[in-house]
Amino acid sequence: MARKVCLSTGLVLAITMTLIASAAPIVAPNDPYRVDMQSAFATPGGTFPLGADQLGRCLLSRTIYGARASLGVTFLVMIITSFIGTAVGTMAGLFAGKWPDKLLSALCEVVLAFPGIILSLVILGIFGPGIVNLMLAITLVNWAGYARLVRSLVISVKNADYIKSAIVSGASPRGIITRHILPNIAGTASTILVTNMGATILQIAGLSFLGLGAQPPTAEWGMMINEARMYLSNAPLLMLIPLIAVSLSVLSFHLIGDALKDIHDSQRI
Repeated sequence: MARKVCLSTGLVLAITMTLIASAAPIVAPNDPYRVDMQSAFATPGGTFPLGADQLGRCLLSRTIYGARASLGVTFLVMIITSFIGTAVGTMAGLFAGKWPDKLLSALCEVVLAFPGIILSLVILGIFGPGIVNLMLAITLVNWAGYARLVRSLVISVKNADYIKSAIVSGASPRGIITRHILPNIAGTASTILVTNMGATILQIAGLSFLGLGAQPPTAEWGMMINEARMYLSNAPLLMLIPLIAVSLSVLSFHLIGDALKDIHDSQRI
């Protein structure tokens, strides 16, 4: 029962936020980039349902458009990360103990030897701030952990009886990978991927908070939190609203990931 509640709650939150972000031009009550100094720090109500920021921009509209940036970048990063990690991990797992595995595993170990935030800062320091460079930095940091996970999953299933039967029946290596190995590791790999989405949202928000991600005037949750910190005492909503948005998005994916993990574990018993 608790598992179903967690899964349902997580799905409702994630789907709702994704739909709102996708329909931002329709849902947002105002232009998120329109500056109106006469409306600076306007209180909630009327034209500005959640108030206005220090430049008179609608806080609700900027939060909604911030979801497009934060969630959109997260989805793209996870797609690229899963593609690279699956390709590298599958190759390493199939050649476990041989030189391709040793080479790819050594590369993963080099990446994983550095703290993720430090490596991201170094990459962004080299290429400069911006959304594209932020995606590049997080992808280069996260792919190695996912590749190592996929490698261990591939090793665990490649010697199974159904794989041996497929080999005996004359199945091609490509067919064995696409029809037998990948479908059988997809459950565990997808669960980890969904769970890691929450951490990726935090990475994006954290680096943007430091000024290394989205740049003004782009609406993005981490940058909105950074801009609001100077006005915390007299306008706490400026920081509170994007913080709530980040927290809800992270919570939704953690709930989905935990529920999927429980379902997957119960099926294996």
